[in-house]
Amino acid sequence: QPIIKKSPADQTEALMINGSGGVSRYANSTIHQNMFETNSKVFFRVALGRKIGVAACNSLTKESLKATLDKAIEIAKNQKENPNFTGLPKKQAYKKVKTYYKKTANFTPQQRAKEIKKIFEKAGKHNLDVAGAFSTGEAEIAVLNSNGVTCYQPTGSASINIVVMSDTSSGYADGLSRNVDDIDVEKLAEIAIKKCLDSKNPQGLEPGEYDVVLEPTAVAALLEWMNYIGFGAKSFQEGTSFLSGRMGQKIMDEKVTIFDDGNDDKAISFPFDFEGVSKKKVNLVEKGIAKGVVYDSLLANQDHSQSTGHALTPDSPDRALALNLFLKAGDSNLKKMIESVERGILVTRFHYINGLLDTNNALLTGMTRDGTFYIEKGKIRHGIKNLRFTESMLRAFSNVLQLGKERKLVASWWSDVGCISAPAVLIKNFRFTGKTEF
Repeated sequence: QPIIKKSPADQTEALMINGSGGVSRYANSTIHQNMFETNSKVFFRVALGRKIGVAACNSLTKESLKATLDKAIEIAKNQKENPNFTGLPKKQAYKKVKTYYKKTANFTPQQRAKEIKKIFEKAGKHNLDVAGAFSTGEAEIAVLNSNGVTCYQPTGSASINIVVMSDTSSGYADGLSRNVDDIDVEKLAEIAIKKCLDSKNPQGLEPGEYDVVLEPTAVAALLEWMNYIGFGAKSFQEGTSFLSGRMGQKIMDEKVTIFDDGNDDKAISFPFDFEGVSKKKVNLVEKGIAKGVVYDSLLANQDHSQSTGHALTPDSPDRALALNLFLKAGDSNLKKMIESVERGILVTRFHYINGLLDTNNALLTGMTRDGTFYIEKGKIRHGIKNLRFTESMLRAFSNVLQLGKERKLVASWWSDVGCISAPAVLIKNFRFTGKTEF
């Protein structure tokens, strides 16, 4: 606060992110790495008129902070004026959201090892190998600016992923929560083990169009890419988003509603963004109709709109991202979905997805992984070798037949500050375009 008050810039903002966390990685049923990291980062963003400068440091000494602020001012002096800058955010109110659990923050390497050992023991009974990672940690985020913004939030999260392998198959499960007590490691281990055993000696299946039952982790991987290429204002303004030129139009099935809500504490949320704007709930697709994108203050000014509270850190080229994505639940479940499929595929998860092929049509390609099954006459018949899909998400989400009642939190590449909450989904005529030998 004193540094901001003494700043010679017209307007000054400081964003502080402190974090500490541990991760236990395991492979071949052995913990092979245990890592603990503590880091602090402070960003200064200053404005000289409409010229903006940003600099960052990870030392909290007075001298380092002062030198970083001076650097931001020097950078601002050498910038062009930004016509979309109308000032840093003003003071505002934030919703109270519970994001910190002491037990998660203080979870030790020994406690993680004890949980991981349960996985090894369960898998060992079937002579299966296990790999994965279990991480726990805490962070605190604060934003202060010369317009009176002062916000602070302590956070924490725990996540685990489990891959169980036999000679010919693999199975997968994952868990994510603010509260480490919510993660039932034994139950997740059983799911991954069952998938591995049930998919042993997989059979080949010819590529083509199949009805697919996508488990929440697979659905989240699709939404993660859709978010990255289409739900932020920058790609929308540049015309590369699949929402560009389609606002108000029906682009998906009416059962599909996708929204972002940073105030829902059932997710990995916190109530303000990285420039101190309070988060608003944004409907991105509502009952199949393209409704909106998320903004930071600069992108909002360009569209004569208001920030929705989705600014990223000042060094991010994407500027605004939906960090707490939800796919609205339906009234079905995995069992019902499988029973209603005449001939199709159950997908546990995807990997190696590329969403940059044709962003205007949300065309994604990627591979199935760790538990892909053939369904015939409402029953899972056997494991199948992994397939490559190439599909437009506008087409896929226009072909949604059922959505699950239960939603699951799935980690994403921004999962330190958010996640995806998705149910299982049944989609007809999903396009698989290639096959593998494993």
